[in-house]
Amino acid sequence: MNVFLVLVFIAAGLAVLATLAMGLVNLAKSNDATEQGPGPSERALRSNKLMQQRVMFQAIAIGALAIILLVAMSSK
Repeated sequence: MNVFLVLVFIAAGLAVLATLAMGLVNLAKSNDATEQGPGPSERALRSNKLMQQRVMFQAIAIGALAIILLVAMSSK
């Protein structure tokens, strides 16, 4: 059980780093104002989606870490 939780924590941490990197790359892309029509741009929508995914992965990582700590404290 501990090994599984540690793997979930590591996977969630890597997913956070990956979505953060993708968000930074998306942010660094040039935005041509002439291509923008009414409403949010595709880049803004993608940035928002990546932020939502990053927050979800962070929540999973924090939850896994909390469970790992609870299991570790109860086994003492």
